[in-house]
Amino acid sequence: MGIVITLIVTFWTGYLIVKKFKPQPVLFIAGMVLMFTAVFLGLGTILPAKQSTGLVLFDAFEFIKMTFSSRAGGLGLNIMAVAGFARYMDHIGASKALVRVTIAPLLLLRSPYLVMSATWVLGMFLGLAINSASGLAMLLMVTAFPILISLGVSRLSAVAAIATTLCLDWSPSDTGTLLAATTAGIDPVVYWVKYQIPIAVAVIPVVAVLHFFTQKWMDKRDGHVVQATELEVSKSAEGVVEKLPPKFYALLPMIPLALILIFSSIGIESIKMDIIKAMFIGLAIGMILEFIRLRDGKKVLGEIQVFFDGLGMQMANVITLIVAGETFAKGLTTIGTIDTIISYAQTSGFGAVGMILVMVTIIAVSAVLMGSGNAPFFAFAALTPAVAAKMSVAPVVMLLPMHFAASAARAMSPITAVIVVASSMGDVSPFDVVKRTAIPMAGALITLVIANFVLFY
Repeated sequence: MGIVITLIVTFWTGYLIVKKFKPQPVLFIAGMVLMFTAVFLGLGTILPAKQSTGLVLFDAFEFIKMTFSSRAGGLGLNIMAVAGFARYMDHIGASKALVRVTIAPLLLLRSPYLVMSATWVLGMFLGLAINSASGLAMLLMVTAFPILISLGVSRLSAVAAIATTLCLDWSPSDTGTLLAATTAGIDPVVYWVKYQIPIAVAVIPVVAVLHFFTQKWMDKRDGHVVQATELEVSKSAEGVVEKLPPKFYALLPMIPLALILIFSSIGIESIKMDIIKAMFIGLAIGMILEFIRLRDGKKVLGEIQVFFDGLGMQMANVITLIVAGETFAKGLTTIGTIDTIISYAQTSGFGAVGMILVMVTIIAVSAVLMGSGNAPFFAFAALTPAVAAKMSVAPVVMLLPMHFAASAARAMSPITAVIVVASSMGDVSPFDVVKRTAIPMAGALITLVIANFVLFY
């Protein structure tokens, strides 16, 4: 009975999210429906007796309150600080300076498709400092896209390469990384260095090669003629020439990453550094340099509101989504669905390998349908430690491929933000773009799953 109800509620949840209903209230409602149904049918309890409010109706809200309290103060503050810093770096032009400086060496390469693949690789490394897939794609569309077009690459090929530049959310300050590391009980830096980097090292060359051959073949199939043209200079909508910041501003987005790595278990351990402090230090340095450059204290101090707005937006959008996902996961656990699935996997001979493949498949398919990597990963991440424990594997071995599968599959969805944004700026159809991204991203998914089993299972 519990499985049947779960399937109905889950299908309803997925249907509403695909139809562009706000995912947070949908997940909250779905989780509460599952919790109350479980209690009504005698399949489980929402909270243990010591934590119960004394009334079942209130227990679901008590769970949400407790989850909000724990997430907002720990993981949530990390995520908010990262977002605020990223928003401020973009506001003062440091992110754009970073992209412009790093694009220049690519012009030394002769082959248009080699430059395209190298641009994709560059984007992957820029993603360590610019965590937003859409934000990074917009910067590359302004800077790299005209270069690729002038070299003779088709618009579809250029957009496909740029739109997939964060197919692995592998930064130590990425939202998914912070959630995965916290859920696995691992320090984010350790999770990044020990687990994410080895997978990325395996995936990056595979996707770069696949982009080279896939886009070259598809351009030829479509009758595109590779012919260099004069470089087009992008103009702003107002026709105003933008005053660019100094080139050394390109270093500013890298400051928190450098601090996190230098003062960590792989560097200087005697000095304590965490993500939040690193972001605040980076913000302070940015404000000091802005004051020196602009000589306007009122303007510089006023612009810190950009940082505060970034904090608030993450609370409103990401933290609420994490809590909503955990509420849905709590409903699945309360009604006994997870125990049933695990028991079935164990008796059917799936074992840990089969369960990991099932979870990765669910996440990947959900990411394509929902147009979001975070939504399905946040919804299922909370379940992973319990599933992993019963399968006798470390939680990180399940969380890592789920996390990366979500971001890779996201780039195959025509409704995901990064595809829509890049397609719009490149004046091409997002449905045509995902035809170009499907092969490289399928290669990424297969490679990351194999690498995870080979390296960590």
